[in-house]
Amino acid sequence: MAATRVASGRCGRRLQGPAAREAGPEDRSERAPERRQPRRSLEEAQEEAVFREVVGFTPDPLPVRYYDRDTTSPVSFYLSSLEELLAWTPSIEDSFNVALGPPVCRQPPLSSRRPRTLVCHDMMGGYLDDRFIQGSAVLSPYSFYHWQYIDIFVYFSHHLVTIPTVGWTNAAHRHGVCVLGTFITEWSEGEKLCEAFLAGAERSFRAVADQLVRIAQFFRFDGWLINIENSLSLAAVGNMPPFLQYLTVELHRAVPGGLVLWYDSVVQSGQLKWQDELNEHNRAFFEACDGFFTNYNWKEEHLGRMLVQAGERRADVYVGVDVFARGNVVGGQFNTNKSLELIRRHGFSVALFAPGWVYECLEKKDFFQNQDKFWSLLARYLPTHSICSLPFVTSFCLGLGTRRLCYGQEEVVGPWYHPGAQELQPLFGEHQLEGDGRGWVKTHCCLADAWNGGSSLLIRGAIPPEVGHMAVRLFSLQVPMPPKVFLSLVYKFEGPTAVTVALELSMGDAGGCHVSGISALNETSLRHSTRPLRVPPTKLARWAGRCGQPFSGGWVQRCYEVSVRGCLLQDLFISFSRPPGSRQEETFVCRLGEIQVVDAKSLLSPLPQVQAVTVSQVRWQPADSEPEGPSAPTWLRLSCTLHWTYPLPQIHCFRIHCCRGPGGDPRGGESPGPEKPIFLGLAFTNQYRVVDLAVAAMGPGQNGRVEFLVQPVPREGFLVPQAEWGRATLLYTSPARDRH
Repeated sequence: MAATRVASGRCGRRLQGPAAREAGPEDRSERAPERRQPRRSLEEAQEEAVFREVVGFTPDPLPVRYYDRDTTSPVSFYLSSLEELLAWTPSIEDSFNVALGPPVCRQPPLSSRRPRTLVCHDMMGGYLDDRFIQGSAVLSPYSFYHWQYIDIFVYFSHHLVTIPTVGWTNAAHRHGVCVLGTFITEWSEGEKLCEAFLAGAERSFRAVADQLVRIAQFFRFDGWLINIENSLSLAAVGNMPPFLQYLTVELHRAVPGGLVLWYDSVVQSGQLKWQDELNEHNRAFFEACDGFFTNYNWKEEHLGRMLVQAGERRADVYVGVDVFARGNVVGGQFNTNKSLELIRRHGFSVALFAPGWVYECLEKKDFFQNQDKFWSLLARYLPTHSICSLPFVTSFCLGLGTRRLCYGQEEVVGPWYHPGAQELQPLFGEHQLEGDGRGWVKTHCCLADAWNGGSSLLIRGAIPPEVGHMAVRLFSLQVPMPPKVFLSLVYKFEGPTAVTVALELSMGDAGGCHVSGISALNETSLRHSTRPLRVPPTKLARWAGRCGQPFSGGWVQRCYEVSVRGCLLQDLFISFSRPPGSRQEETFVCRLGEIQVVDAKSLLSPLPQVQAVTVSQVRWQPADSEPEGPSAPTWLRLSCTLHWTYPLPQIHCFRIHCCRGPGGDPRGGESPGPEKPIFLGLAFTNQYRVVDLAVAAMGPGQNGRVEFLVQPVPREGFLVPQAEWGRATLLYTSPARDRH
């Protein structure tokens, strides 16, 4: 849990950058996808491919499993039948739904015996606005951001094969949380389906398991929750443990850290009979896989009995808690903590089912307040996790907003929602100083302003007269420190204040921890100043180019250099200090826009280039607002797919832009020109679907031009110059008129 700290009595080392004052005022088709291949010109200029298209309105529908019927925007999908599951093979369209990478390293790992926390995300049937892979324009969406408290995220729906939407997978993996899909059978149809693949020969259930493994491996999520909500024949239930065991073994082989969990439903007789506990009637299923998710109507005596049944695998028992509090439960809703207190007292893991209750059942306008309240009530039972790798970069963006900003500049106005764009989230909460409680700090997300994305971290507080400074822990870390680290803090104060802000790192000993070249400011806190950055290599210069500068909107960026040996980075704090000579309470409102902790060595390697940008699957439509009559359209809507190559392990995301040629902006006015690209959206894989881009209609014999640009955003977070972006140009003409 986050804690407020004062200057004296600290354990370990805490490094602090120089305190900084405010900067001043300042639908499903099974056909194979058919691609319309554009005629590619042999023209190449500065490695920019040029594609030519004749505008036409002949329908060329894309496979509706992968694309929204109305917009052709790529969507995440599920499989509804055994036939669909067994027939699935990867296609180019599937790659939109592939996560960027596996979960990042965190401590303690999932393999530890510490009781774990699982969130089962069940919201209104699933595949809502979160199914749009590239995001959507939605106001007040649901968001989950207390990732430091949880170990496993299950995406749940009532479709046979629930493949997690890629946005959730990317957000979870960014925080080191593993993601499971759901394999569920229900009712009489479920009985028939299970009979079909379980009651026969071994090859039948192995074929299903093999497909589930392939799907998880291809889409880069981490395993399955198996939920059989129907009775099974004796033959089928007899094959269930071998099915689970085979699935688990094969998944472990294909997906490092993969998990298969069983939900408490069917018993060994084949009856559908929830037990609310692990016992002799369902233990065979538990023994065949990685864990057991109990039903929700348990009492304390169930927990006591399970201690014997679980043995040394106590952490593999996930005691179910229905946050909606349906049925005869110990506690749910804002009393969910009552359930957790009993579960943790017995040393079990917990499975929180549908914590989106705070969004579904309470006022949307109070969502963030209610979300924070719900998780703060559970915090004492939810040990935090530590990030253990660099670079560490976050702008605190929730993956949503009422507008989108880039380096403090407004880029797009209007609501947006893109779960995969969520950045690393801190520990949220309200903290009081010990004693009379006059000193306090509150941290919460805020959509009112942002440095990058749609939100920032707002920190409010009061420093009492007897305290020199206050610090609040934002992140728990376990990172072996490289010899040299660069740090950056972007912040601004709201309103005038004399309070100063600083970034602090707590350091542990990883074998003779030594901080070199930094002088101590005082003896008690081991707080150190940092050295200014010297003239750096090009890549480093790009990272550091904005350091020390004030920006529009009052944002300030400070950069620091730390040289260490044998140290372990343990925590990241933000601290606030009163001005010298002040004897009164000092209040402050500070907005954090970005924190970066980067291994200096990573900034010395050359930056890869975005290469081989192509344009395909082009669709033209007349504009919706065309005037009636025989006159030619004045503007068009263009949709197309961009592909490129880039080593994904080195990327945080891609920002996609376009530049329209002269007359190419149907809104009138001057074209932004090459020097001011128009932002289209974000990609987290090597492709992007441009949807309904407004371009000018050209007359006979005239060429229209649209240039697409792919801007890589490296994991270290620095800005890549526009000259080094990938690019491709689409030239388009109207069809020649019939002379007869």
